[in-house]
Amino acid sequence: MSAAELDRAVALLVRQVGHWQQPRWSAPAAGGNVSRADLVHKLVQELANLAADAAGEPRREVPRLPSDLALPDQLRVVAADLALAAPPTPVLTAAVNAITQTRATL
Repeated sequence: MSAAELDRAVALLVRQVGHWQQPRWSAPAAGGNVSRADLVHKLVQELANLAADAAGEPRREVPRLPSDLALPDQLRVVAADLALAAPPTPVLTAAVNAITQTRATL
């Protein structure tokens, strides 16, 4: 697993959701009791935690911005932070798997 594969997984998810408007973000995720926005924010937090761990920094809470339309940008930022931390392959694999699972659930 490489940073390029992480970038590809992020690009696929952003392409899937980047054009969504608020009603679509507010809709429930497939088979769940959380909104699509909540699911993507959870993914953003997971990636931020992986990046912090890989960089040897403390974990920080990713703020939930007033508009869910910002979620694709937040995803891009935390994924870039993760790639810059140069984590080992198992961490990149976990990140790509989380992104892929989120895409499937949306």
